[in-house]
Amino acid sequence: MPVRHNGAVKEPTVVDEESAQAVRPAGRFRIYVGAAAGVGKTVAMLDEGWRRHERGADVVIGFVETHGRPKTAEQIHGLEIVPRKMVDYRGATFPEMDLEAVLRRHPEVALVDELAHTNVPGSGPHAKRWEDVLDLLNAGIAVISTVNIQHLESVADAVEVITGVKIRERVPDWVVRRADQLELIDSSADQLRRRMLHGNIYPPEKVPAALNGFFRTENLVALRELALRFVADETEEELLHFLESHPPAAVWDTTERILVAVTSAPGSDGVVRRAARMAQRTKGELLVLHVRDPEREGEGAKAALDALRGLAEDVGGRWIEVDGDNPADTVVKVAADHQVTQIVVGATQRSRWDELTRGSVVRKVLRAAAEQGIDVHVIARRELREAATAGSQTFGAGEGEGPT
Repeated sequence: MPVRHNGAVKEPTVVDEESAQAVRPAGRFRIYVGAAAGVGKTVAMLDEGWRRHERGADVVIGFVETHGRPKTAEQIHGLEIVPRKMVDYRGATFPEMDLEAVLRRHPEVALVDELAHTNVPGSGPHAKRWEDVLDLLNAGIAVISTVNIQHLESVADAVEVITGVKIRERVPDWVVRRADQLELIDSSADQLRRRMLHGNIYPPEKVPAALNGFFRTENLVALRELALRFVADETEEELLHFLESHPPAAVWDTTERILVAVTSAPGSDGVVRRAARMAQRTKGELLVLHVRDPEREGEGAKAALDALRGLAEDVGGRWIEVDGDNPADTVVKVAADHQVTQIVVGATQRSRWDELTRGSVVRKVLRAAAEQGIDVHVIARRELREAATAGSQTFGAGEGEGPT
């Protein structure tokens, strides 16, 4: 039957069963993330609550803070609200979410605003609202919530340095990462400041201090970048999990991932550092790969490889070590499995005879990588620049250390 929301009548959408099965169902834990107050997180949460309500879900408001904003208050109208618990503390009375009441009501979906909120002492079993949310989730209740980026534990210290404001309310990253649906509510710094100026975020008496303090343009730009990066990282991780279970025919070039192949040969450290600079410039992930060849790696190789492993960690890379009889194929296979967009290899000095009898690994890498749509960079080793001779320059990750 038609459903009326905010004066508009909506007819239910009818789709076939196959199409419905192809769409992932709404998540049990959805979080709307924003760069700062006023971007529209609570309105988005209420919109999602209404959407599910209109589709027949049992939705209640566990706790929503309107901050006196008329548009937010309008969105609440018509949704069931679990009465708040009024808590007396130090001579004042504060409203808090009544966790026990929500659990007793046991709806399908609970809307719980401000995930980072600190509960008034004596209001319930937990000090933090995110702990209340975990109780709801553990009870089988889906939760839709909101959080500002500055409250995440991993970025709170950086935000304090940027803004000069102490961030007291914090949420562990693992709680936010537990959400199966994470959505960014974005707004430019100028747009947010205009909303502030027009009285859509704070009361008029607080606007001047906010615009000249936390809501300075440079602060909002930095907070926006932190929010974008956090959500992008989570989206990238979700994509990689999908690609692991649904391997594509070619690399999906959604972000830069750089793989540098190394051996125990002198000069590999310089190649790793060069690859690390490339990763930093492109804001990409760095993977450092060693293809093991026990038969041709001498006793001194272990110390060199241990040093390279430590260097990889120092420059923010991830060390990968695999066995492989064919170094070129192994490097490209690992790159494709990890959705790498650029392979970096170090040039070594080899005789023409050695290349003719054993083949050029770098050429094999180039051919195999081209089939996967992966770029290849051949980096000159520092030790070879001054001692270059007539021999050809070839590959340093397994080059000359195993049959190809």
